[in-house]
Amino acid sequence: MFSLRPPKPTFRSYLLPLPQSEDHLTAEPRIKKLEPILLPGEIVVNEVNFVRKCIATDTSQYDLWGKLVCTNFKISFITDDPMPLQKFHYKNLLLGEHDVPLTCIEQIVTVNDTKRKQKVLGPNQKLKFNPTELIIYCKDFRIVRFRFDEAGPESAKKVCLAIAHYSQPTDLQLLFAFEYVGEIYHNPAKKVNGIDPGGGGGGSIGSATGQQTPLFETYSDWDREIKRTGASEWRVCSVNEGYMISTCLPEYFVVPSSLADQDLKLYSYSFIGRRMPVWSWNHPNGSALVRMANIKDVLQQRKIDQRICNAITRSHPLRSDVFKSDLDKCLPSIQEIQAAHIKLKQLCVNEPFEETEEKWLSSLENTHWLEYIRSFLKHSAELVYMMECKHVSVVLQEEEGRDLSCLAASLIQVMLDPYFRTIVGFQSLIQKEWVMAGYQFLDRCNHLKRSDKESPLFLMFLDCVWQLLEQYPAAFEFSEMYLTILYDSARISLFGTFLFNCPHQRVKESTEFAISKNIQLGDEKGLRFPCVWDWSLQFTSRDRLLFHNPLYIGKSAPCVQNGAVKTFKRSKKNYSSTLRGAPPALKNGIISDQEFLPRRNSLILKLKPDFLQQTESQSNSMEQYFRDWFTKPVDLHGVILPHISGTQIKLWKLCYFRWVPEAQINHGGFITAFHKVSLLADEVDMLNRNLRQYKSNSSLQGSCSELDQSRMYFRANGLNDTTGAPDFLSSSFPFSPVGNLCRRSILGTPLSKFLSGAKIWLSTETLANED
Repeated sequence: MFSLRPPKPTFRSYLLPLPQSEDHLTAEPRIKKLEPILLPGEIVVNEVNFVRKCIATDTSQYDLWGKLVCTNFKISFITDDPMPLQKFHYKNLLLGEHDVPLTCIEQIVTVNDTKRKQKVLGPNQKLKFNPTELIIYCKDFRIVRFRFDEAGPESAKKVCLAIAHYSQPTDLQLLFAFEYVGEIYHNPAKKVNGIDPGGGGGGSIGSATGQQTPLFETYSDWDREIKRTGASEWRVCSVNEGYMISTCLPEYFVVPSSLADQDLKLYSYSFIGRRMPVWSWNHPNGSALVRMANIKDVLQQRKIDQRICNAITRSHPLRSDVFKSDLDKCLPSIQEIQAAHIKLKQLCVNEPFEETEEKWLSSLENTHWLEYIRSFLKHSAELVYMMECKHVSVVLQEEEGRDLSCLAASLIQVMLDPYFRTIVGFQSLIQKEWVMAGYQFLDRCNHLKRSDKESPLFLMFLDCVWQLLEQYPAAFEFSEMYLTILYDSARISLFGTFLFNCPHQRVKESTEFAISKNIQLGDEKGLRFPCVWDWSLQFTSRDRLLFHNPLYIGKSAPCVQNGAVKTFKRSKKNYSSTLRGAPPALKNGIISDQEFLPRRNSLILKLKPDFLQQTESQSNSMEQYFRDWFTKPVDLHGVILPHISGTQIKLWKLCYFRWVPEAQINHGGFITAFHKVSLLADEVDMLNRNLRQYKSNSSLQGSCSELDQSRMYFRANGLNDTTGAPDFLSSSFPFSPVGNLCRRSILGTPLSKFLSGAKIWLSTETLANED
């Protein structure tokens, strides 16, 4: 019997459905729900859907799909794709994992594959072709790539032009910080992370440690610093209130007590920028550190110079002479430093990385970056000798007194004063010697992308401090992660700390902006911008634990002796000389004599002649001072001096290599030691708590509350904790998850397996075939 029903189809397909069609059906409604998280005053200016963020240059297997958004603060890539091979354990509260602040963008390149064209986009430029690819070169050595294969061509063009326009503003008041603060003043209820911005109205700011960081905007902050250093013959001067004398000096600064205000007003006209001599710090022996600009009045130069030196001499208890250091003659210029930085960046972001591997060390030497770091460390150490051993006051002199002197004065104080090696002390040092002293952050960081004065002096200072931290890890309370985060924060256009050329510019520009926006300032001197030292604006309390160095040995440490808790005062005898390494042979100050012979690809650089122009007897005395210092056990709470031989000045890999997958080592690098030391330090804290509990017979609940206050990011779960390293650790932790880059990733390759602990090593040919 025939059936009236149609026969069932017997054809069976063994092909999988096309992923493109499935992705297309599910992607559109998903992307429509993706919206950026906006701060007060932040607005979306353009966006485009169906954008692919390139994760690796050689394959699209791990690329991410999402929406690219341009706001007046950042470019933001939003996706809900699962993150391949990554675990994020570190988050900036202001920026997402794929966000880039507009002030961090250095260059924008658009590419059209079919027409084989590319164009570097500037402000207010036209784009004659539809881009298929967008490449963002960032100031932090990062490269970010986006593809527009599935996006609308016109939408892609508009978002590229929007990024180019908003990342290169024509006026300071167009930076996002003004819009943010204006919105806060009009709507006080809108606060980022629930916290009021603050930071610009005087007083001090709470830091990661809970202590207060003085901002040196008030008379009292300077007066406390005078008393802290014992500078009895110096006084706080208020002659510049309202910036009546100099617009590039703070309203309050410290001068010799013997100089009257009337004399200061008279002398100020003779200095470039009217930047008269100002005090920075006092040694316990009475020697002072002073900064000053050059005297432009040639006829009055000798007379005024003599009067200033006499006043500084009278402020010294021993009436010692004054030693003047002309930094323009002793140190590399800001132009040379900028040229070295450009070469270093080209070297670190060069693709493919393996092509430069054989000549990499010689290429690094040719950048002169490490040579300039050595110059600053060497010269600062020689000035430390003058203050520490010769008991003379030191005057740092340069043309405007607001560039090289910022770096030199800060380094000298870090070497001499252990307070500036704590987190709060270091922040107060930057506030005092950089922010309030008129370092030109706006021009030197080139926030407006139109300055020919760009130069990475602040980065070089952080690099110099990192060299000291690397050589004396137990002497610093902060970690290298803190230094790197601080460098990144200077590229975020939200904090008034790193936004202006001087305090007067903040007051002037913000007052004009307030008038234009009908903001009532009252008694305030300009708008109050967020302060970078309020780290809770960017990071959770958990992430801020990364700022702490587990190797740091504080001024005093508690110990238990005969059942009682006592304070153990550390001295030179308590430290092993092995902490500093083998004492080097010395020549010409602190230059190594014959530690290593010059060789090809050597980092031993040819140094400039002796800058101090001293007599032979003075040179011998200095050499003897350094030789004696290096042969004694180090006092971590006294003077520390740098090792500056060729192999002891290193490249700051965590800062410069964090975006290079080839340089990342799973469970390798310094982070492994950081992890182990953190566990040990936390275990020691637990032992101390148990001993105190045993002595006081307190309840167990009391110790549990203390346990939550651990300073360590990696905590011990118990005594003799044997847990392995977390699986998200790499040598670039915590900044760059392996794989989330626009470069080739080694994760999953034989090289990655070898670095992760594989027993065998494969040949280069096998690596190439299996990759």
